[in-house]
Amino acid sequence: MYVDEVAPAVQSILEAAGDRPTPTGRVSVTPRSLPAALKDAEAAGRQPVIAEIKPTSPTTDGRRDDDPVALARTMVEAGAAALSVLTEPTHFGGSPEALTAIRESVDVPVLRKDFILEPAELDRVEADVVLLIARFVDDLPGMIGAARDRGFQVLVEVHTASELAAAQLAGAELIGINNRDLAKLSVDRSTFERVAASADPAVTLIAESGIETPAHVRRMRAAGADGLLIGTAIMDGDVSENTRRFINA
Repeated sequence: MYVDEVAPAVQSILEAAGDRPTPTGRVSVTPRSLPAALKDAEAAGRQPVIAEIKPTSPTTDGRRDDDPVALARTMVEAGAAALSVLTEPTHFGGSPEALTAIRESVDVPVLRKDFILEPAELDRVEADVVLLIARFVDDLPGMIGAARDRGFQVLVEVHTASELAAAQLAGAELIGINNRDLAKLSVDRSTFERVAASADPAVTLIAESGIETPAHVRRMRAAGADGLLIGTAIMDGDVSENTRRFINA
């Protein structure tokens, strides 16, 4: 784990993740298919948007305290193909309880967005998809296997071509390319374009971070994105209007 190579805010998040009590028990999930949901949205003429419920973050100002279930329903009604839910409590204001309530209230796939470092952390809450950040996972093949053993689909997040290669070697079928550099917390949208160029065509690619306008949606799609994870630009303002703006891009 390369905690010495990340921004102080990210290092703080990783330290907090390591300090959380270890969950007891073991989850078993029957997931809703994220790739199928993205393809269904595209077939219906909508951009395949994964709308993110993110009360706050180290890169945003303020905090949004709306009912997360109401936000989720609004996003789905507006056409979101899937949802991403933050479960990290200290820096993002999320919770496993919010994810559970959201998943029970919608019929689309729900991604658990968190900093998951050890197999036991997978047992904190049921979701359809879990995020593993390649940079922070010591044994990526082992973690992918542990997640799949529980029934999860796995979205592996990468930022570089070497991380993409490692993710594909580990058997990742869903890969998120993050335009944000966690070493500096800066965004470069050309990251997706550069890294996606070497992706296996069979992999489902998700563009993450920095998608702020319909033009950005079109740019990521032209570069090969099968889905678009959008958080701040949807949460900042009228959630229904913002979601529709992106799915109609």
